[in-house]
Amino acid sequence: MSRYFQLLISEEFVERTIPEDDSVRLLDQIVDELDLHSLACSYSRMGRKSATSPRTLLKIMIYANMEGIYSSRSIESSCKRDINFIWLLNGEKAPNYREIARFRSERLSECGEDLFYQLVKKLSALGEIKFEHLFVDGTKIEANANKYSFVWRKTTNKYEARLHEKLDKLIPALCLKYMVQCDNAEQLIDMLKSKVDFPFVYGRGKRKSELQRDIEQLSELVTRKKKYEKYQATFLGRNSFSKTDPDATFMHLKEDHMRNAQLKPAYNLQLGVEGEYVTGFDISSERSDQFTLIPLIDKMDKNIGVKYQG
Repeated sequence: MSRYFQLLISEEFVERTIPEDDSVRLLDQIVDELDLHSLACSYSRMGRKSATSPRTLLKIMIYANMEGIYSSRSIESSCKRDINFIWLLNGEKAPNYREIARFRSERLSECGEDLFYQLVKKLSALGEIKFEHLFVDGTKIEANANKYSFVWRKTTNKYEARLHEKLDKLIPALCLKYMVQCDNAEQLIDMLKSKVDFPFVYGRGKRKSELQRDIEQLSELVTRKKKYEKYQATFLGRNSFSKTDPDATFMHLKEDHMRNAQLKPAYNLQLGVEGEYVTGFDISSERSDQFTLIPLIDKMDKNIGVKYQG
């Protein structure tokens, strides 16, 4: 029996095995009707062509999530063993777990929102969504950040105020001591360094000069000042953030199995629902839900182009 005839038999077997009303057939049809230009743009023109097309990879990723399969290795295994995944591949080579992970983290992150709202518009065209009543609910999800890397605005304000008090006293004192005129810490450091005619010494057994100690003290205060200024620019109206994930805010989450109701770095996920379909989403750093509704509505209006009536 020829290889071509075996292939025809296997394709016919797969086609007959999957029911006509199976969800995988509907998924295949819907994805084929989407505009995947944004997905294609996420690929580099100079890169090597993928063995599995972006459209097929998108179908595989969506169907895997529908089936509750999230591990890249598990998805790879399903593409080789599960008949529905094999049907989606349609003769293309099964992707390996590295390609699946790269597609999820690098490709979908750039175009996922565009594809989502395309699907919402598709549901509207099919009459499933009428944009009449929007139900909004939210939940807080823990960020992938160190829960002990917190920075609090109240504490930062206190230490920053103390730092400015030290600078306000130290700068005039150094200006009087070294007979210079300056009211800026950075400029004063440069002026003091211009008076240095000897190399700085470090380490045990080395005696630092008084000028070196003054320059180092002022430099340390300036470094802390810049750190606090960076913190203030990161807060953006929030009371806290995480050093390892500056976009995350420390929030009270639901108690876990160990009943640890401590503050943890998290995001506030808001979902808009109509007719059991998710029609919009927004991820916010705000702790309170009262500040997240208007940004969610504005985002949906921008992407869908239709305002809800109520």
